[in-house]
Amino acid sequence: MDAFLVSALIVAVGEIGDKTQLLSLVLAARFQRPVPIVAGILCATIANHAIAGAVGGWIHGALSPEVLRWGLGLSFLAIAAWAIVPDQLEQKPAPEKGNGVFVITLIAFFLAEIGDKTQIATIMLAAKYNAIIAVVGGTTLGMLLADVPAVLLGNAAARVISFEVVRLVAAGLFGLLGTAVLLGFGSL
Repeated sequence: MDAFLVSALIVAVGEIGDKTQLLSLVLAARFQRPVPIVAGILCATIANHAIAGAVGGWIHGALSPEVLRWGLGLSFLAIAAWAIVPDQLEQKPAPEKGNGVFVITLIAFFLAEIGDKTQIATIMLAAKYNAIIAVVGGTTLGMLLADVPAVLLGNAAARVISFEVVRLVAAGLFGLLGTAVLLGFGSL
């Protein structure tokens, strides 16, 4: 249960202000069809994080617990530093509606998550806990907790929520988590 809850919390916090959350706002504003957008986010996240979880499972078997602790701690500190720099979406023409909102979301989210901080966190959490299903389930829930409200609120959220403040708080939380792991505190 720890692996699931910790994974959900870490990814939900890490996703705030991330490019995929910005992508969800853009898709919601562009297509105004939340159900296929959320379904695309769900399927893309499961696929992407399952791959990341498998990589993390392999790392778990290949590295000692001490190396894993240092890798997890340093990766959280790197994610904290990464979170300080705001993500921006490249400005490209909107895809045609004829391709299907679900397919557009699926492909866009899957590609946007490659090498993203939440994917890196998924790899490290799967390596730490050696519980791929719990980690992938938790990280998927975390993505949905952060991205579904963005889809449902669309452009209104961008006017109300200060993503800069939330992003800086997320960076601070990752910094604290990384420091705690490196110092050997808690069950992370």
